[in-house]
Amino acid sequence: MEMKGIQQAVAGARMAYRTGRTRPLAFRVKQLKALQKMLTENEDKIFQALKKDLHKSQFDVAIFEVVGLQNEITLALNKLPDWTAPEFVSKNMLTIMDEVYIHREPLGVVLIMGAWNYPLALVIQPLIGAIAAGNAVVIKPSEVSENMAQLLQKLLPQYLDKELYPVVNGAVPETTELLKLQFDHILFTGSSSVGKIVMEAAAKHLTPVTLELGGKSPCYINKNCNLDVACRRIAWARYVNCGQTCIAPDYILFNIWLDPLQMFYGDDPQTSPDYGRIVNRHHLSRLLSLLEGLKVTHGGDYNTQQLYLAPTIVANVDPNAKVMQEEIFGPVLPIVPVAGAEDAINFINNRDKPLALYIFTNDKKLINRMIAETSSGGVTVNDCMIHYSISSLPFGGIGKSGIGAYHGKFTFETFSHRRACVIKSFRMESLNSVRYPPATESKLKWTRWLLMKSHGSSRMKQMMIGLLGVLIAMALKVNNKYLHLYSATHPG
Repeated sequence: MEMKGIQQAVAGARMAYRTGRTRPLAFRVKQLKALQKMLTENEDKIFQALKKDLHKSQFDVAIFEVVGLQNEITLALNKLPDWTAPEFVSKNMLTIMDEVYIHREPLGVVLIMGAWNYPLALVIQPLIGAIAAGNAVVIKPSEVSENMAQLLQKLLPQYLDKELYPVVNGAVPETTELLKLQFDHILFTGSSSVGKIVMEAAAKHLTPVTLELGGKSPCYINKNCNLDVACRRIAWARYVNCGQTCIAPDYILFNIWLDPLQMFYGDDPQTSPDYGRIVNRHHLSRLLSLLEGLKVTHGGDYNTQQLYLAPTIVANVDPNAKVMQEEIFGPVLPIVPVAGAEDAINFINNRDKPLALYIFTNDKKLINRMIAETSSGGVTVNDCMIHYSISSLPFGGIGKSGIGAYHGKFTFETFSHRRACVIKSFRMESLNSVRYPPATESKLKWTRWLLMKSHGSSRMKQMMIGLLGVLIAMALKVNNKYLHLYSATHPG
């Protein structure tokens, strides 16, 4: 898309948003159902695009890209009336007879920048919440997964409102142009280096951001666990999508490894229909450079033409090795020896806070200790990556692994403004008169009491407090009249 076209697309989305047509729930429901229809009617096209981009199997496309999106749409459709309803909150005595609530309103025009490793899910999942919240959305798929980017540009306008949800394709120049423009929120999924660029550009407009960045997610295996099961679950998470998953276990803190890879991919993973490919030659070269000088105990084979790198394990890795200095994002699993839990906790805490932490143990005290003494975006115990699939949990990083969170209702909240609302009447002015000048000791006493918060939630308690408020107002009114009469009969 030309630069002028990008500006027109964003301006058009803002003009369409200002008409107010995203605000009715009926419109949002219609768009979500259209999105659901798009996924259902084009599943084969989606599979073909992802196979071309990343050699994904039909199984992986279904469980990692499509099914989760269908579930998110269903959740939004079922819960949207509840999510958008006024949230009534507790009051103080001064507002006990008033309406006090939180009203959720759309932010405006938001930008969603997807990633290439799950190029459908990482665009559509935040889009679902943004639509549910009533926003206009500019969609920027990753150009690295070019087949999916082209498919999204073709399909989305066929199903969604063309003005409110434009798709902008392109590489660095187009992204740079987009980031010059003002948005009301930006959600970006990708590397930390690009995340910094996004945040810097957003800061010029004071635009809030949600950054899903990744990092090196550690996996600690305690001797008190089923090692065979642990290694299967870790290997599945490490090598699915050819290791190109932001929450994949990046390295193991342990001394032993039981190899389940032949069970997964056979004698020759290159011929397995379940094993993916590296997205391009640049990333393959980067991964091969990480392996230089390391002790490869399994795998290491590669084919540049086919973008193939075998599932690889490297043992006894030095913590200072190059492979331990950046997120691997590929089918390489380093094993770093540690003396025990204390050593593992120190190792984790001496590094940037990860997007995920994985712990394998049957020791509940150790689980509680590691959760209490470390920090990460999420934690899964005795499995890997499963927390991503639970829409009732927020998904996001902390520190350098990300800012903010989404999934399920959390996506709706990310793209909503929580507006504080107080609706007062003109009645009971006597109750309010204590805050008006001239100030007296008596007014100060009453105002202090009236500003005390009511923490009760029962209807009977609220009614009793309301009745008490009326009685106080009457007493104040009588007191004011008495003072007026006293002043009139006792001049000077």
